[in-house]
Amino acid sequence: MENKLFDRIRQDITSNDIVLYMKGTPVFPQCGFSAAVVQVLNNFGVPFTGIDVLEDRDLYQAIKEFTNWPNVPQLYIKGAFVGGSDIVKELSASGDLHRLLEESDLLP
Repeated sequence: MENKLFDRIRQDITSNDIVLYMKGTPVFPQCGFSAAVVQVLNNFGVPFTGIDVLEDRDLYQAIKEFTNWPNVPQLYIKGAFVGGSDIVKELSASGDLHRLLEESDLLP
């Protein structure tokens, strides 16, 4: 089962430019950390795919094992793991997230 879930994660992050594994949905986040990352992404005006880990407990566990990162949300840009809420907020404040989105040709 784990390999199947890892395959699903790989498929998700390679077939979408920006993926956020989160609690809840982009329209209705179910935790403050997920809501914070959604807000950062919305401020940039970039489209992203939100995947609700609360709908699939196995996926929730698998995403943490996939990245060896203990919690959710987890942001991926162009298939690369960026980080969780604190890292995303820090990257946004420093301008590094803007540069990453710009270099990835994802800014509107």
